[in-house]
Amino acid sequence: MGLISGIVVFLMVWWTSLFVVLPWGIRHDDPPIPGNVVSAPDKPHLLKKFLVTTLISGLIWLLIYGLVSSNIINFYDLAAEMAVQDDRNKTSTEDLK
Repeated sequence: MGLISGIVVFLMVWWTSLFVVLPWGIRHDDPPIPGNVVSAPDKPHLLKKFLVTTLISGLIWLLIYGLVSSNIINFYDLAAEMAVQDDRNKTSTEDLK
């Protein structure tokens, strides 16, 4: 995995992990503050959630990097197989015409 690919994968994992972490520990005001939505969190703790998201994303990224580096997941082979399947589908579609 190259540098740019690694950064893109990390950002995708980070963004997805953020949506998993955001609802953790949410508490709402008992009587809502006037002007706020009833579901607005009392203290969202965003910095803590960003740090937890970064830690989780780093661990997931290391797992992905290890799988790609050890060729357990080989995107070149997957792409070649998909190309072969695409050629087969085109041939079978042309036969139907």
